[in-house]
Amino acid sequence: MRITGNLAPANLLGAYASGYFPMADSRTGPIAWYSPDPRCVIPLEGFRVSRSLRRTIHQSVFSITVNVDFERVITSCAERGDTWISPEIVAAYTLLHQLGFAHSVEAWHEGRLAGGLYGVAMGGAFFGESMFSLEPDASKVCLVHLVGLLKDRGFALLDSQIINEHIRRFGGVEIPREEYLLRLTKALDRETRFP
Repeated sequence: MRITGNLAPANLLGAYASGYFPMADSRTGPIAWYSPDPRCVIPLEGFRVSRSLRRTIHQSVFSITVNVDFERVITSCAERGDTWISPEIVAAYTLLHQLGFAHSVEAWHEGRLAGGLYGVAMGGAFFGESMFSLEPDASKVCLVHLVGLLKDRGFALLDSQIINEHIRRFGGVEIPREEYLLRLTKALDRETRFP
């Protein structure tokens, strides 16, 4: 299911609160709004981390920051052959970041940005949007850090939108949209702080 719309902050936040998210059809294509059924979520208590990733984390290969370079994270997420992150999306989410709703987690290695992820936080819900890696495991370490933050801050929902094998390995599951909307309503009622 999809509807057209624009990316003004109020529209974006209202869409998220109603279970929708935007994607461009291509780097220069039109924006459409999606509310998939089923919907992918990552249960915070069922989050899984592989033994090899735990080893990477314990070796402190990467230093992790939050909201240090949001614009570089989102533009790096868009730097792939086929992308739904158009310049209009970049501009809209950068504004949401300036307003305190969109956030990034960054992984650094030897002073260089090695990977990251970004998403939107509202109430007790975090809507994961995209991630990128320039070095093995960089974005995965960011995801582990994000989940730790969400647990510490009392978040109830980590939305991953559409299932893929990468997310499934971390415990991502699909749930009916109706159930997702019930969880979303409860999560939005929580008072939380990110980061």
